[in-house]
Amino acid sequence: VQLVESGGGLVQPGGSLRLSCAASGFTFSSYIMSWVRQAPGKGLERVSSINGGDGTTTYADSVKGRFTISRDNAKNTLYLQMNSLKPEDTAVYYCAKYLAGWGTWDYWGQGTQVTVSL
Repeated sequence: VQLVESGGGLVQPGGSLRLSCAASGFTFSSYIMSWVRQAPGKGLERVSSINGGDGTTTYADSVKGRFTISRDNAKNTLYLQMNSLKPEDTAVYYCAKYLAGWGTWDYWGQGTQVTVSL
């Protein structure tokens, strides 16, 4: 299994970024996928998840209405569109494969840094 994130960077408050996660080594469409972030000095926060089949999505309250998760099962790629970014969105963002039977994530990408600052 390999998960490779891209698309992070430095953006001003109010700006937008789109993260991508290229997945390989497993049947991508069969699994719930998540974006999880870790801000400096803080713990992990689940940002958003999306089902493999019907595309049902869930969001943390902190990003609801600003972030949109999506996936392209034909391309084995997960996305996170982030709009109206705030300084408190600054974090390392990880793409993670969810293991539903265990209620946790079993594979993670290397992470991509998102910094929201003037």
